[in-house]
Amino acid sequence: MSPSRGALVTGAVLTAAAAATIAVVVWPEGSGTGLAGESSNPRTPAPAPSPTRSYPLSTAPRTIPAVREHIAARGPGWRPGEDSGVVVAHGSGTLGDEGQLLAKELKIHYRGEVPARAGDVELALAPGAGTPESYTLDVHDGRVRISGPDQAGVFYGTRTLKQSVRADGVMPEGEVRDHPDRPQRGFNLDIARKYYTAGWIEDRLREMADLKLNQFGLHFSDDQAFRIESRTHPEVVSPQHLTQAEVRQIVSLASRLHIEVVPEIDSPGHLGAVLRAHPGLQLRNASGTPSPGSLDISDPGSAKLVDELLGEYTELFSGAYWHLGADEYLALMARDPAASYPQLQRAARQKYGAQAGIKDLATGWLNDRAAVVRPHGKRPKAWNDGFFRDGTVHADKDIEVEYWTGKEYGARQPEEYLREGRRVVNLNDEYLYYVLGQPNNFVYPTGERIYQQWTPLVLRGTQPVPARYSGQILGGRFAVWGDLPQAQTTEQVAQGIRMPLRAVAQKLWVPGKPALSWERFRDLAARIDKAG
Repeated sequence: MSPSRGALVTGAVLTAAAAATIAVVVWPEGSGTGLAGESSNPRTPAPAPSPTRSYPLSTAPRTIPAVREHIAARGPGWRPGEDSGVVVAHGSGTLGDEGQLLAKELKIHYRGEVPARAGDVELALAPGAGTPESYTLDVHDGRVRISGPDQAGVFYGTRTLKQSVRADGVMPEGEVRDHPDRPQRGFNLDIARKYYTAGWIEDRLREMADLKLNQFGLHFSDDQAFRIESRTHPEVVSPQHLTQAEVRQIVSLASRLHIEVVPEIDSPGHLGAVLRAHPGLQLRNASGTPSPGSLDISDPGSAKLVDELLGEYTELFSGAYWHLGADEYLALMARDPAASYPQLQRAARQKYGAQAGIKDLATGWLNDRAAVVRPHGKRPKAWNDGFFRDGTVHADKDIEVEYWTGKEYGARQPEEYLREGRRVVNLNDEYLYYVLGQPNNFVYPTGERIYQQWTPLVLRGTQPVPARYSGQILGGRFAVWGDLPQAQTTEQVAQGIRMPLRAVAQKLWVPGKPALSWERFRDLAARIDKAG
């Protein structure tokens, strides 16, 4: 996780001529190539319908991420016009939010659940026609139809339309068939070390949505601060924090943008802010020296405190995932953990038998916290260095491994987790960690390096794991950590992560080497953003 030691852009103004329905007839060999609408020779009877010039085959829309498949066709494509509107197909009324947003962005009408007419964009649910995030976007006869089996896929189709119009003023004729390569695609933000306003976070959610990113990790508790209002334990909350009302607003916006918020309260380490209000629960070694940020997990009061916080916040966040942390527990980073922390060693043996050790106690802690969040409908995640080999106790198989480093205690090669059949999410700190102030040899990652070198299979360092494990790698997230929070302003952070987010979005949506050079990709991003 953190390397502590070592809306959619709204209100786009688009000016375009009114769309017209144009009959397309290919001229026979040797015919003239007059423009559409020109009069034919008055002495020669004109065929019906009036012939127009032949359009060249269309090319794929220019978007970030790129579309997976485009079936070319001949025609003028679609442009937003004065009479254009967004409509929802009969029986697809749940797409109203997506329709209203698109209409607002393209500055065209929203007409609701009515039949489409010339110049319109129609949104439709098509059950059974692909995976939930897939969509089909068809452009012909001056109309657009975006369909998919789920609201998310249709929403992504609207992002493709919006970006294509921004990039080139037109959505090309033909059909797009599109779906993501990985199911989890996102951005992780540490608001514990550096505070970000609700407005700043909402701007990033809109940016993510245009890039078809669907997961926002929110690390809001650490040694430095605890950043969300608590009603069960107000004493742990830092002065500068998000209110629960603001969090509900963030979660609501994310949901409308088909982004899931993944909250994290890290434990049993990284709890310094909580422990300042509960010093009696702080872990101390045999000499009585406190271990910064670490809970004494042999004390029953530690589980009670953390579980009360988990119970409160699992109700605040409506998504399907919860991040339990589990990394960098200082007791396990001692040269001789059992000698340094005898109370933990005793507790491990009492609970798990004579062969158990402190790493078994820590693994049991992780499993117990997972058992707390599951009844709230949450699927648990934890950092890779919270999973240990050769123990008496093993981490539950349904806990997803978020692989960030191979440098920490307990960290293993990614293949070890994959051989165990575990599902993994890629947060490789070599490419995907934006650490403020660049401490401990970290360097701000660039979009170019991600675009040219990283893939979801590159979990550790620069080398990919064998392709046979690809199905277990669920995706990845680009992460911002605030180790030296004053190193950049929030505006600088937003600018610094702009191209890395776009590169990550491309690599998680479309497998393989990108078709565009980095220079062309960067120029396309600038064109799309400028039009917004």
